[in-house]
Amino acid sequence: MKQDKDRGLRLKDGSKIGVIGAGPAGSFFTFFAFNLAEKLGISIEIDLYEIKEFTKTGPAGCNHCGGIVSESLVQMLAEDGIVLPPQVVRRGIVSYTLHVEHGTAVIDTILHEHPIASIFRGSGPLGSNQTTLQSFDGYLIGLCEKKGAKIFRGKVTDVISEPDGISLITGNSNRKYDLVVGAVGLNPKALRLFQKIIPTFTPPKTANTYICEYYLGSDTITKHFGNSMHVFLINLPGIKFAALIPKGVYVTLVLLGTEINKGIVNLFLNSEIVLKCFPEGTVLKDMTPCQCFPSINIGHATNPYSDRVVLIGDSASSKLYKNGIGAAYLTGKAAANTAFRFGISKTDFKKSYQPVCSGLDRDNSVGKLIFAVSTILQKSLFLKRILFQMVVNEQVKERGKREMSSLLWDTFTGSAPYRSIMRRTLHPLLLATFLWNIVTGLFKSAFSLNKTSR
Repeated sequence: MKQDKDRGLRLKDGSKIGVIGAGPAGSFFTFFAFNLAEKLGISIEIDLYEIKEFTKTGPAGCNHCGGIVSESLVQMLAEDGIVLPPQVVRRGIVSYTLHVEHGTAVIDTILHEHPIASIFRGSGPLGSNQTTLQSFDGYLIGLCEKKGAKIFRGKVTDVISEPDGISLITGNSNRKYDLVVGAVGLNPKALRLFQKIIPTFTPPKTANTYICEYYLGSDTITKHFGNSMHVFLINLPGIKFAALIPKGVYVTLVLLGTEINKGIVNLFLNSEIVLKCFPEGTVLKDMTPCQCFPSINIGHATNPYSDRVVLIGDSASSKLYKNGIGAAYLTGKAAANTAFRFGISKTDFKKSYQPVCSGLDRDNSVGKLIFAVSTILQKSLFLKRILFQMVVNEQVKERGKREMSSLLWDTFTGSAPYRSIMRRTLHPLLLATFLWNIVTGLFKSAFSLNKTSR
């Protein structure tokens, strides 16, 4: 009987889909759903529910994100026919600049033909007046509207499971759907709605982070930051990742970790290494940036699906600390493939969608180990000096692989899976080079100390 029921839960001509949340995950699902329906020769209706206006600046249009699209994702989007237009990309990032106590090192992008794109999820920070530019999320919604999606600005206040569908309730409407997709991020109230219809669903674990944008002007950004993402490896409590990202006339500060608070933010902003990046005399604490302490996904959800309902993006599984937009792409596309190629039952999602989420979750387990090692490096001036010197030595080479530079690039940008980074880290040649540099570094330190003591 259960198998017969599952076979009946399929999308067909005239099926209706409700998607709650039109951020990247919801928009990617919608985009791929229309493509798959067209290939299968069926007509579908998709309603996108979104209360934010991505044409607005500040909190009203912001989805609280560092705003980086990795070069690997830029390439995948292009292959799917999604080419980011110039008015969406605030700056093409072609390098990253590593900052440690010993100095700075500039490392070029690995895929020169696909630079990283820095974007705003809304139309810019509070007070922005750059009306010619477009938000990333707004662009994706526009693609979905061209495909045929209808946008509803009402807030979904209830989700009701019925024998023949799932009903979404707003202040002035009650619509029933064959499939409901939850792309609600980490919104606690919205996640509780799904817990009501999926009793076994447990939302992801979260942590606070910090994002803000400083207005500096185009000339200042170009002079002091260029087309480079500035990454900091400095010993501050709770920080797993810190970066300054140029975006047009703004620079975005991103601090990721497990316990980011105002005290840690102030310690970072008062760091001499950080202040050197800005024009002389800049007092960051006196500036009034557009800022927030949003939550990030640091632990996957359990059972994010049931009959006729599936959660995607941050609501289900993401990538630890990096490339959340990439995870939204993967889960949104996987959910659409499952729904159209297999079915919309709990069994279908478990068989075809869950493996994608599990893959992200397993990769994040490796990522936790990598960031644990990164924390050790941050705390050790000696090890950072060895790491920094290896990177500098690689950059002056005209030929040969730049293994350490490549590893750091993928770790900082999220361009590659953590398991790939770990596998390359454990390569015998790289390990031998690193250990040799440690031994020679210790020898030089001992020799210098002995010479000084004479």
